[in-house]
Amino acid sequence: MSLLLTAAAIGGAIWAWNRLGQPGRRPKPGTPGASALARAQQLRTPLVRLATALGIQTQAARLADRYEAGGRGEQEVAGLLAELVGEGWRFLWDRRLPSGSTNIDGLGLSPRGHVYVLDPKKMSARWPVSVDGGRLWHGTEDVTCRLEGLQKGARAVHSLLSVQPVPVAIVVGRLDDDREYRLHGVRIIAADRACAALRRIDAERLPRQRPHNFLDIAARLLPPYTER
Repeated sequence: MSLLLTAAAIGGAIWAWNRLGQPGRRPKPGTPGASALARAQQLRTPLVRLATALGIQTQAARLADRYEAGGRGEQEVAGLLAELVGEGWRFLWDRRLPSGSTNIDGLGLSPRGHVYVLDPKKMSARWPVSVDGGRLWHGTEDVTCRLEGLQKGARAVHSLLSVQPVPVAIVVGRLDDDREYRLHGVRIIAADRACAALRRIDAERLPRQRPHNFLDIAARLLPPYTER
């Protein structure tokens, strides 16, 4: 019986391996969610994918799932913001910061000359996102730390481009009572109302003149994120 079980397991592993095939093509650098999706592919080694096909949960697969969810969230937000592109807004996606191995998910430039650092946040709609007591909450979980990368990116953009960008966390999920929040200088808005929110935030500020090649300069100083 043990030989039969072993043979069945080996046969199942061979079937799963063949069925898995090769991972999909790596996303093009500089496109929404590219680095997160590439990291998910990197984590899903053949052995990890084989274990998943056989119903074996691994830490690498769970981490890959989180990266993939984040990358898909960035793609979703970029798709929603395409409406603004038709109004003259311009965006750069998935850009490397000059120090360390981190990135900014999106950089936006409005027709009125304002600069935005955008950070899509994929959060389960099962629990609301809210601000209370100077902290960011996802249900009962304190997720304030998830704003740190956005704040770091805004500081880097300020230093590199001599502008004061508006850091915006765009939540793919559910904001409590459909509200918008401000926390530690960060605007927190819902993805499904992101275009309207960005228009309103932009209208609150006086127009600014930017060089015609401002975004080209930004693209050189903040190149597409690729693994080193």
